[in-house]
Amino acid sequence: MESFIIEGGHPLKGTITPQGAKNEALEVICATILTSDPVRIKNIPDILDVNNLILLLKEIGVKVTKNAENDMTFQADELDLNYLQSAEFVKKCSQLRGSVLMIGPLLGRFGKATVAKPGGDKIGRRRLDTHFLGFKNLGAHFVHDDERNVFEIQAEKLKGCYMLLDEASVTGTANIIMAAVRAEGTTTIYNAACEPYIQQLCHLLNAMGANISGIGSNLITIVGVKNLHGADHKILPDMIEVGSFIGMAAMVGEGIRIKDVSVKDLGIIPEAFRRLGVKIDIEGDDLVVPKQESYVIDSFIDGTIMTLADAPWPGLTPDLLSVLLVVATQARGTVLIHQKMFESRLFFVDKLIDMGAQIILCDPHRAVVVGHDRKITLRAGRMTSPDIRAGIALLIAAMSANGTSKIANIAQIDRGYQNIEKRLNQLGAKITRVND
Repeated sequence: MESFIIEGGHPLKGTITPQGAKNEALEVICATILTSDPVRIKNIPDILDVNNLILLLKEIGVKVTKNAENDMTFQADELDLNYLQSAEFVKKCSQLRGSVLMIGPLLGRFGKATVAKPGGDKIGRRRLDTHFLGFKNLGAHFVHDDERNVFEIQAEKLKGCYMLLDEASVTGTANIIMAAVRAEGTTTIYNAACEPYIQQLCHLLNAMGANISGIGSNLITIVGVKNLHGADHKILPDMIEVGSFIGMAAMVGEGIRIKDVSVKDLGIIPEAFRRLGVKIDIEGDDLVVPKQESYVIDSFIDGTIMTLADAPWPGLTPDLLSVLLVVATQARGTVLIHQKMFESRLFFVDKLIDMGAQIILCDPHRAVVVGHDRKITLRAGRMTSPDIRAGIALLIAAMSANGTSKIANIAQIDRGYQNIEKRLNQLGAKITRVND
């Protein structure tokens, strides 16, 4: 198992460019299963979750050609459908949460798919009911294989329909869209997720010959087509990585430019950091975060304590609450962080408390942070990364701390951040990867 050794107290300065969006990559790569023609995707992040998904696609027979760095062509013209029933395939799916996004395209194109309980972050329950209910509405039925503890999904013919999703699940919406594009008739999805990842998936599918309207809204209409063809697609910059860099710049930066961020697709993210007092300038499609001696948390208009809470898009993404929480530890003022969408995601704050942060963990969903206003520096510590986003938050805390810290289980960070120590060391950080 690999770990990071972080020598704290080194300021960051310079320019950094975000990688391609992880969540979008998982969706659009799976969408290539829907056609036998080649589909070229650019700006693919070189991260563990995406690389493992690509390996899984190769295992089922997808041909993958590397055109250049972060640029690949996928062709699903000779899939081994028998392998999809194997114990080996089920085991690999259970270790990779992104594999759940293969169900929709497999069902849409071949009328069958196998579902194992997927792996991923340890952040509480992440149910798949929305996916299953959507497939059921389209005409699929489920058979549980008790011996293998998997679900077999089958449909002789998918038929379009109206459906109201029980929650605006991003992966659920993506999966249902990918199944519906080749269904017979018209599918209308209300309460659909409308994150930029979903918008990008829809744009790719339309370029492949699908007929999707309502893109960017929570009401998606899909007129089914018989076949899809090849297309080219470029993945957006990763807004979660952009937010992570804003957090680093606030905590330990001496002036950082984040290049080519696609400002129009960041939504409320810059404003969330501004509510913590972080200054962010927009120059073209770049964000510039200048050095600040201190930053002051806003209060609401009526003077009450600021609350930052996650919500479905265009609300604040839950993936950045961990970073915002760490940034708040050195602000002036108090903020309530309310993690509504996932359980257990705030439990990593125990490590921050051990480092000297003033945090009250109210329950699994809420934490009150009383900022130090940089008057008390966090102490170095030994910690373990429980998930991708907590891992990057702990890394930010360690870079700002006095002394040398160690973060174990950094494979969790590698799942979402490409060559992170190399890129941060180029800005002035002192991070070493070691093999325990």
